[in-house]
Amino acid sequence: MDTRTAAQHFADTWQHGWTHHDPTAIIALYSDDATHTSMPFRPPHHGKHAIADYIRWSFAGESDPHVTFATPIVDGDQAAIEFRVHALDNGRPITLAGCVFARFNPDGLAVQTRDYWHTTDGHQ
Repeated sequence: MDTRTAAQHFADTWQHGWTHHDPTAIIALYSDDATHTSMPFRPPHHGKHAIADYIRWSFAGESDPHVTFATPIVDGDQAAIEFRVHALDNGRPITLAGCVFARFNPDGLAVQTRDYWHTTDGHQ
């Protein structure tokens, strides 16, 4: 699969999966031995199961998410994709804005991802 197609599929699936809190759909985007780092100083999550646990933890307490992912910027086997989420976090409105950087294998699965994001109270 070419990287542009893989990256768009990644963005579309994350957008739908996050909106509907569907970690099964999202984790299907990753290779078995993928690594994900969420924020620069957190330890990485190694393997699909650890990534799935992180995604489930991320969705806990969140409700009514409105999620958008931008068109991926692709270079070689990598992509950068901005995202924005408006949701309720334990009943309190938040906005989360960030970017995911993903590297894909020839099958179109993510083998390495890292996020940078920030949240603010209220919907911005």
